Order: sequence, then structure tokens, then C-alpha cells
Amino acid sequence: MEFDHDFTKSLPKIELHAHLTGSVTRECLHDIWLARSKGHLDEFLEDPLDVLKVDECQYDVVSFFPLFTSYIYKLVNTLSSLVYSTNAVLNDFSGDGVCYLELRTTPRISPHFTKEQYIETVLDCISRHNKSQDAMHTYLILSIDRRDTAAEATSTIDLAIKHQDRGIVGVDLCGDPSHPLDLDMLHHEFSRAKRAGLKLTLHFAETPHSASRAELEGLLSMDPDRLGHVIHVPEDIKDAIAARSTGLELCLSCNILAKLTTGGFKEHHFREWNSKTGKMVVVLCTDDVGVFASQLSNEYYLAAKHFGLQADDLLDMCDAASTVIFGGQYEKARIKQKIAVYRTRRNVS
Repeated sequence: MEFDHDFTKSLPKIELHAHLTGSVTRECLHDIWLARSKGHLDEFLEDPLDVLKVDECQYDVVSFFPLFTSYIYKLVNTLSSLVYSTNAVLNDFSGDGVCYLELRTTPRISPHFTKEQYIETVLDCISRHNKSQDAMHTYLILSIDRRDTAAEATSTIDLAIKHQDRGIVGVDLCGDPSHPLDLDMLHHEFSRAKRAGLKLTLHFAETPHSASRAELEGLLSMDPDRLGHVIHVPEDIKDAIAARSTGLELCLSCNILAKLTTGGFKEHHFREWNSKTGKMVVVLCTDDVGVFASQLSNEYYLAAKHFGLQADDLLDMCDAASTVIFGGQYEKARIKQKIAVYRTRRNVS
């Protein structure tokens, strides 16, 4: 490997799998906790610096989801804390050299805001950030949680379609992979979104619980534009995915630290997908940088370190990632121009 973290930070990177709340750092949460502890917390919550231990990630797929429902959602549950945390996430990604970002979030309700107020506030933050600089452009994806009722799923798609002209570019399926799916309901809602012009990405085969043949074939029948994680996939379905022009959102640190994969980095399925012949495009992503404390620049560094990638390989990955973004042709051209300029300046071809 011929470079260091400074190089991977300077790369014009594309982030396509970043959960908004999961991308809020413990330091940002601490700031919110300090401000709200002066009489404005709805209930007692411990200091985030004590809850989220940066040097000992203690979250697996079982303990990960309760971290949000029992803690982070209760801390970030006012419009002011939502604005503060969203702005911090945008600045963190921009500061890490990301030139294009698609954040995703599930519309949620609190004692202090409705689902629509939540989405409108996030979109306001994104709009202000996009207008304030040109280094990074950000768009939003709305997620249906696996635990959502049919009415909740319908509400999410309604919001995505209603606010599409404000920068919502796609919809997602996320949530606890142990929870069963209503495939018929999801097919109906995602079809509705796609008819409205929205793109579709799905958390796919994240754990053995969410990797039954019925689920995987059912999800692929929804014609997704991208797939996230793609870990526990049978060989014939791997071949079917490889034959599609599908973006694969792979998250190294998250998968390893949350014990979604075994064998460490060397055995991560990135190696197989990145070397597999096909039309699919592999994209490195962070997932939940606030929990797993690995920025996108570090994910690129880890990929180079553990899979023998060189500088031109990483630039090629950035270039390829631009082909599966949801932001449209203008953004694709903008990113390709940034990468071309970067190649010239770095003299990397």
C-alpha cells in the first residue's frame, strides 16, 4: 500500500449507506445531553460518553437496535436537538472528504414533533448545507422499518413522494433483521414509490434470520437499484445479483464489529464481491459511523490495507460508485468531473 489516511481522506468519496441517527457521534450526543440536562430532558439519561465506549464496541445485532429505541431516540427528540445533530453529521461527512452523500432515516415521532416535522426539519438542514458550500451535495432516503405496520409503511412512502421535489431520492428497507417481513405489503409500497420516480435500496441478507430463500427472492422481485450488506447469500442468488446493474453497499467495520461476519477483515465478503465478474458495482460505506467510529476515509484505508488495493483502485471505486447514486445525471457528471480533476492533480491514472 503506497499511501496513508491523508490520501483516503482527500479522495472525492461517495457515501450511499449512512443512517442519519447512527451517524451522530458520541461527542455530538454529549453536547446535546449537556444542553438538555439543564432541565429539558424528558427522563434521566446517562452521559453518552459513558454509554458509547469508542474503544470497546459492545454492540452486536441483538444489542444494537435497543441502543436507538431506548437511548438515542430519547435524547434526540426535540427539533433543536435534531437540527444540531443533523448539521453535525453533514459537517462530519464533508470534513472527511465526501463529495456526495445520501443519508437515510426512518420518519419518527416524539413528544416534540410529528413524522412530517421530523422529515421537513432534516430536509431544511440538508438544503441549508447544500446552499452553503459546493464540496458535498446531500440527498435523503426514507426507510421503512421491518417492524412497521402497513399503515406506517404507507405513511413513509407518502412522505417520500410528497417531499420528493425537496431532495428525497429513494426509499429503503431497514431495521432488526430478526423481524419477519410482509413481502406483499412491501412490494405494494415500494412499487408505488418506484412509479413516482423514487429509487429503491434494501438491506439484504444482513443475518441468517433475514436470508431465507423466500425473503431474498421476494426482495429481488421488487427490482431494487441497490442492496446493502449482502452477506448471507446463496451462490445462485449471488450470480443473479451479479447479472444485474446493482449497487452493493458494503460496510466493513460495521459488519465485523457487530459480528455480522466472522474471520475479521481478511474473510469479509468484500473480497468476493469486489473480484466477482458481473454488472454489479461495489461501494464502500459506513452504515453507522457514530456507533462504530470508522469514517468513510478509514473504510477506504482498511479496504486497501486488507485487500491489497492501490491508489488507482480506490479512485476507480469512487468513479464506479457514481454510476449507482440516486441523485441523477447532473450529480453523476459533477462527481466524475471532481474525480477527473483529482486524478490529474494527484497524477494517478
